[in-house]
Amino acid sequence: MSTEPETTEETGPGTPEMPEAQGAPGTPGAPDEAAGGGLAAEGGAGAAEVSGAGETSEGAEGGVGEETAESAEGAASAEAAEAAEAAEAAEAAEAAEAAEAAEAAEAAADGAGKPELSEAAAELAAQRVERERIERRRAERDGPLESGAKLSGKAADLLAAVRAVEAGGKPASTVFAAPARPAPERTPEPGPAATAAAPVRPAPEPEPEPVRQERPAPMPAGPSPRTLDAVRRVLAEGGAPEALGQQAAVALGEGAGELLRADPWQLLRVPGVRPEQADGFARALLGAECGPQDERRGRAVTVWLLEQAALAGHTALEAPALAAALAQRGVPDPEEAVQSTLAEGEALVFEDALEEPGAPAAQPADDEEEAERPVRVLIALERYAMAEESLADGLARLVNSPSQDGEETWAQVVAALSGGAAELARAVAGHALVLHTGGDASRAEPAALLGAARDAGLRALAVCHTADGRDRLAALPPTRGAGVGTVAGLLAGTEGPGRDGDGALELDLLIVPDAPQLDVESAAMLVESLPDGARLVLGGDPALLWSAGPGRVFADLLAARVCPQIASRLPDPGPIGELVSGIGIGELNQVEAPGKEVVIVPVRDAGEAVHRTVQLVADSVPRAFGVPVEGTVVITPGHGGAAGTRALNAALKERLNPGPGRFGGFDPGDRIAYSPAPGRTLPGTVVKADAEGLHLSCAGAPVVVPRERVEAWVRHGWALTAHQAVGGRWPAAVVVLPGDAAQALSRPWVYTAFGRGERHLSVVQGAEGALPRAVAEIPAKPRTTRLATLLRPQSAMD
Repeated sequence: MSTEPETTEETGPGTPEMPEAQGAPGTPGAPDEAAGGGLAAEGGAGAAEVSGAGETSEGAEGGVGEETAESAEGAASAEAAEAAEAAEAAEAAEAAEAAEAAEAAEAAADGAGKPELSEAAAELAAQRVERERIERRRAERDGPLESGAKLSGKAADLLAAVRAVEAGGKPASTVFAAPARPAPERTPEPGPAATAAAPVRPAPEPEPEPVRQERPAPMPAGPSPRTLDAVRRVLAEGGAPEALGQQAAVALGEGAGELLRADPWQLLRVPGVRPEQADGFARALLGAECGPQDERRGRAVTVWLLEQAALAGHTALEAPALAAALAQRGVPDPEEAVQSTLAEGEALVFEDALEEPGAPAAQPADDEEEAERPVRVLIALERYAMAEESLADGLARLVNSPSQDGEETWAQVVAALSGGAAELARAVAGHALVLHTGGDASRAEPAALLGAARDAGLRALAVCHTADGRDRLAALPPTRGAGVGTVAGLLAGTEGPGRDGDGALELDLLIVPDAPQLDVESAAMLVESLPDGARLVLGGDPALLWSAGPGRVFADLLAARVCPQIASRLPDPGPIGELVSGIGIGELNQVEAPGKEVVIVPVRDAGEAVHRTVQLVADSVPRAFGVPVEGTVVITPGHGGAAGTRALNAALKERLNPGPGRFGGFDPGDRIAYSPAPGRTLPGTVVKADAEGLHLSCAGAPVVVPRERVEAWVRHGWALTAHQAVGGRWPAAVVVLPGDAAQALSRPWVYTAFGRGERHLSVVQGAEGALPRAVAEIPAKPRTTRLATLLRPQSAMD
């Protein structure tokens, strides 16, 4: 499953458009046209030898498989913390009272003959011993345990921390966190004194920052067998394929069978099902009672259209556009269908005032004037409407809450920086919310801010869209590899700091360098997690594709002008940087590329485009540039079509890792794109397949995808769409633009795709004039959102 949904029909009047990078089954995977008069083209074998293309999926990174020892230790530490928090407070206090003594005794008894355990594993073992000992002590006496009277050192500190948890003074997760400094090595004396000494083994070196490696979330529990059987029986009665049973049970939950029988159009809640298919299912179940005027159908189609709009990036639809789309779907009374949907609570309605271009900020007016102001009526699904409301409220809270950091601290941060980084730091010192814009090179400025803030003692963290972006940011010298994570990891709790008693992140400064890729729900969760007084820096390149999920958070904030905006003056280097910078302002320029950094490979048709792409990835780029196959990414506009990701991945698999594809088309060694949630794709490799499912290695962590979810969640990953590739960069990139790609191209798409290669870019060009026309004339597709309107009152007050 990719980050962009697919469609099987063209968008009609009033119907929400799908994301530009999506590919429909049977729809061209949209390639690009020739570079027009802009780029120098090189044909023949010579061009093929200096072009490149490759692999990986969204955020594919070189850091896959690194830090396995640290990941294992982090997992054990997390397990220890959960076990400790789950115990009763009294039992935890007693376990803490003697944890160190048991640990030392165990070490002394074992001697050097046993292999050393990690600190977390030893702590778990000690806790198990102490629980048994505590139970024996409880059985021997009726009174409460005497706690802490004779303790000292680490044991006394641990007991005091547990008591603080009991009193509500601090969260339990902080009690069992790794120590800030390694404990000094001490050799216990033999005899009873050894029970009070530190363990024989040295304490491990602490992590420089409590950022843990991102791991995919655990698989959610599937539907019960009873529910699944009931759904399959109803599907069989309605003539629907049994393969939909699992998806329908997951989408509709317990009681899905009864729900489908009572309202067959609820089948539209299953991903991939279209209204005409749900109509056929309903006719088979309801017979003569089925008709287009059925209000159940009107509600279901209304919700389906709003879901399709969300897949296209909208958080709401204007009422006239929704009514037109309903009429196109055969709903006889669109207004009645919308009202029924609102009455059932399946959608919400909003009236947002319209601001005329160039008009001054709204001022208080009497009732008559207020009634005459133009408004637009918007219909939205509750989840996206509430996410935008929550995001706007959270931003206002941050802006209006007093800072917890002194002026001297921020003066120290500013003094440590220079140039654009110092300008950014001065803005952050005076404002809780700051926007930072610029290309990939501009990430050096928030990285410098992060390093200076941490040096000044601030709790600072930067989170990127992908693990590849995290690793590249961590490689910049100012960060020294610390204080960097991913958005998904931070929200899942697998990366970043802990949370305080109120559930807020223990941060003074959060930097998001990839803010254009934030969808409205992720952005709302991030802002809600920040404590009062924290500072937030949202940065990124506004010319990139917007988020794969609904919303255009960064663009709306830039348009609302509710906070300082700092524009970086650092240009992206080299011929590729020069080319991409021109595309950002609508110009496809010819650039000097003496080292073959940019090459055009003309092709006549989609078949030749696929052939030349495989040649580039497997032979030309490795030979000419020394870039291995895994260092090249192939990007194409869509999944379908003769040169979409499906066709390209099939050809690349045949050349690079041939095999029978015994498990859903996959073999060990296949590169994959694993998408457990819309908008998030993890690169990985197939390890094996067995009765449990498909075993993957994603970002160094093992993942098992159940058999029934492989088709929906896993694709081959040698070739990606631009939405899957955004947030990552590779040494080489091959952008495939077949002749039927013209309608899929836009300036943000070309800008994003061409910018994925660091050292080399090959453009497999068969679209002729469509490429320069897209760069010059086709901006980002508009999205209907409410965030800018929700922020407007705050802007007017400021």
